[in-house]
Amino acid sequence: MGDAAKEVYYVFMNYDPHYERLRLDRSKKGIQVLNRYLSNKHKQFLAKLLQPNTYKKKSSLAIVDGFAVEITQEQAEVIRSAKEVRVVDKNMELPSGA
Repeated sequence: MGDAAKEVYYVFMNYDPHYERLRLDRSKKGIQVLNRYLSNKHKQFLAKLLQPNTYKKKSSLAIVDGFAVEITQEQAEVIRSAKEVRVVDKNMELPSGA
């Protein structure tokens, strides 16, 4: 898997009632708690499915409970098959001038 090309994929998670509750608190502290919760949740999720040092999490997306991760197509298939995942989409670059 070391030679496989890595690309950025967006992973969107299934319904999480705890995330939905945290999302309701729009205070500065509430946003920090939500960001920390999602960052840890996504980090643990990736660690459960993929080998260490074979992926690079780029960011968590608080507005949709998702994250961007740099992985191979094979790793995307592994993530796609997880019950916690709703959608996995490869980042599509727009052509210049679009």
